[in-house]
Amino acid sequence: MYTDRMAGREDEGRRRLTVETACPLDCPDTCSLAVEVEDGRIASIDGSERHDLTAGSICGKVRRFGDRVYGEDRLLRAGLRNGPKGEARFRHVSWDEALDVVAGKLAEVRDRWGGEAILPFSYGGSNGLVTQDTADARLFRRLGASRLARTVCAAPTGAAAGALYGRMPGVAYQDYRHARLIVVWGANPATSGMHLVPHVRAAQRDGAALVVVDPRRTALARQADIHLPVRPGADVAVALALHRFLFELGLADERFLADHATGAELLRARAADWPIERAAAVAEVDPELLERFAELYAETSPAVIRCGWGLERNRNGGNAVAAVLALPAVGGKFGVRGGGYSLSNSGAWNLSAEAWIGADEPDTRVINMNRLGRVLTEDGDPPVRMLFVYNANPAVTLPDQNRVLRGLAREDLFTVVSDQVLTDTARWADVVLPATTFLEHYDIARSYGAINLQLVQPVIEPVGDSRPNVELFAALAGRLGVAADGAFDTDPEALMHVTGAMPAALRDSLLQDGTAATPVPARPVQFGDVFPRTPDGRVDLFPAALDESAPDGLYTYRADDAGAGPLILLSPASGKTINSTLGELRPRSAALQIHPCDAAARDLENGDVARVFNALGEIQCPVALNADMKPGTVGLPKGLWRRSTLNGSTANALVSDAPTDIGGGACFNDARVDVTRVVTAAFGDRNIAIWTTPSASGKPH
Repeated sequence: MYTDRMAGREDEGRRRLTVETACPLDCPDTCSLAVEVEDGRIASIDGSERHDLTAGSICGKVRRFGDRVYGEDRLLRAGLRNGPKGEARFRHVSWDEALDVVAGKLAEVRDRWGGEAILPFSYGGSNGLVTQDTADARLFRRLGASRLARTVCAAPTGAAAGALYGRMPGVAYQDYRHARLIVVWGANPATSGMHLVPHVRAAQRDGAALVVVDPRRTALARQADIHLPVRPGADVAVALALHRFLFELGLADERFLADHATGAELLRARAADWPIERAAAVAEVDPELLERFAELYAETSPAVIRCGWGLERNRNGGNAVAAVLALPAVGGKFGVRGGGYSLSNSGAWNLSAEAWIGADEPDTRVINMNRLGRVLTEDGDPPVRMLFVYNANPAVTLPDQNRVLRGLAREDLFTVVSDQVLTDTARWADVVLPATTFLEHYDIARSYGAINLQLVQPVIEPVGDSRPNVELFAALAGRLGVAADGAFDTDPEALMHVTGAMPAALRDSLLQDGTAATPVPARPVQFGDVFPRTPDGRVDLFPAALDESAPDGLYTYRADDAGAGPLILLSPASGKTINSTLGELRPRSAALQIHPCDAAARDLENGDVARVFNALGEIQCPVALNADMKPGTVGLPKGLWRRSTLNGSTANALVSDAPTDIGGGACFNDARVDVTRVVTAAFGDRNIAIWTTPSASGKPH
């Protein structure tokens, strides 16, 4: 088995091993890792050559993951709450005592209020195909718990891509160097998916043009031939203007549309309302620049669009993604290497957890995770009485943060949190359970950037009393009498059970080599060797299901709310965290990024402490003037912990839990706010010591 393939050497009496594994964190790249272990402790983390996309290079976030493994916030023992909720005071107990308490409460809630009063809550974290939707799913299904719609990210993009193309595999990173035009739309590979960047630069060196569509002037935008700083929410208008340009000037590939698409005439009619001038006005961009973009896209081939997840995080998000993904079909960009689009390739494997869960999904209610605060604070039928959080940190990652915190503060809500570190959510728990990191357990990492599947294996023994998810949920199932067999009792058994449900060739290569042979070409040519996975095998450019689900219909633009704040708050990914993972390592308060023009209009200077506010709440944080922000927008990083602002509120405190137009996603980039000064920079320099880590109430001490 691959787990035996380690390189070791003696060094001055110490035992040093280099272990190959993979990173399952929420990033498109899924890097292969070479972890050096000295005397049983992680000494360094670097990239390995096992995955050719990684090519020995990894991000700084994962390179410092050892700081999380051994950090002061690491949960080492199980604990029972021993004080008011939110104060993170726990009495250490044995695993047996903690499991008895949790199992007893699960049984009590099920018997008294029904299984739907139990809400399992998980998303992201360090989970792959083994650590989520195995023993956990089996347990909660057999308890008849409420089901969770995991919609906080990729729900609108997934719905749009599935409806148009059936999640057809996309252009590989390596083939971007074959493109003559690269469009990066709503993505920032420098902070998420860094291994795309070298291929973009190689293409540029060979003469390819680069267009970046993003409200901010990102690192890649600064190197682009065209940067369109589109107003958040106006992406759909820009995409429709490109469609109108292609249709009206006879530049659409009518032959391709006739042979491979449906709905082209409906899309043509919807795009007719969006001439370049109107779209440019709505998007607040130069109409000449937008027209040049349209000309470039029409005349250049191969052309590829890297569609990211930034544009989905708005009320128009599903519309926008559908309009962008339709462009290669209308523009005739398929059928050549380096032509088409990239989004998520996770569906390329045709792997479904249903193949290994081994328990039928009950017909219980489905709760949209983005509305957790509302679910916890409003009466339900039945109300949620027990919340079981793992692989997630909802106190800081969900919309309407203040409502979520009010829900977590309920005395009649029993909350269990299993995590690696004492997160903001764990502070509110009745029971905390220490979980292993991906460096301490087995897993299978499935890339959604490249088409890649890799084995994750433990490189060190579990730190403290931490346990893998599989063993936690298997132990609970045994106590509750709902365990069917031993398939998920231990971490290695779960790995073998999951791989046993895979095709033999895939399983064998994964276990023997640490990486699996792909079921489709690793570098697919769309409409060359991969095709739409729609029922009729054609592109559906105007899916009826999407049109019916969108409040105002598909391919429409929704204007701003009257009376809303004058600024749009963005919360982009940063180079410091992966969602909220590693947020505990941030050393200082995050600063609000604001364009100098917007700052001057509010008499704000660099370093001033500002109040960012709307009807939902407020954030207090320092100000950083940043000319790379689009005027009319401000920004705070995604994934901040409450300790990273001066009053314990993050950007999500100002984000409504209203869903996106399609898919029920979160509108993180649709918060309207205003900003005022609290203290000047000079005052702050003298008195910043009065601001310390927020208390559990969210207020400064």
